[in-house]
Amino acid sequence: MIAFIRGTVQAVAHDSVVVDLGGFGLQATCTAPTALSLRVGDRVELLTSLVVREDGWTLYAFADADERTIFEQVQTVTGIGPRIALAVLGTLAPDELRWAIANDDLTALTKIPGIGRKGAQRLVLELKDRLGAMHGGATGRALPVNAPWQSSVVAGLMSLGWTAREAEAAADAVAPLAAEYPDAPDISALLKAALQSLDRA
Repeated sequence: MIAFIRGTVQAVAHDSVVVDLGGFGLQATCTAPTALSLRVGDRVELLTSLVVREDGWTLYAFADADERTIFEQVQTVTGIGPRIALAVLGTLAPDELRWAIANDDLTALTKIPGIGRKGAQRLVLELKDRLGAMHGGATGRALPVNAPWQSSVVAGLMSLGWTAREAEAAADAVAPLAAEYPDAPDISALLKAALQSLDRA
């Protein structure tokens, strides 16, 4: 098994990356958020999962071990292959998926391309208690997946030049602040707090 690739980014598409490993280039399929976080010329180390099928071998690349683990676990669900598993990660971050599974949030799960209501129900049934604890250490009240304020904060940060992954991480960092608002969160205050968290990083 190819566990990881390390080298220089030679090309990036919306769903793949080519990494120069020192004499030859290896193409790996990845999620859009991962692709958006990469730039040509960057030195990278990406964790990988090799899927072997009769019609070919496909290498999938991930930013961290948690994403790879989720990718492989989702494929244990009846009727789910690597294409849908990658779509899961392209739509929901690992902790967002854990939250949706734990809370039977079929609405969030059906936002995944290729997943209908029955597929969402299978995900909940077969992955319940199998994805582990949320890595963010979240306990108690959790915010809804893809809350509107998150999209606004991420879009605002990306317009200022931050990558999608950096923007999403900063949005996650200010989630406890968003939970303090009884009604609609103050987007400008959250954006300011997210920028401060990035400046400290």
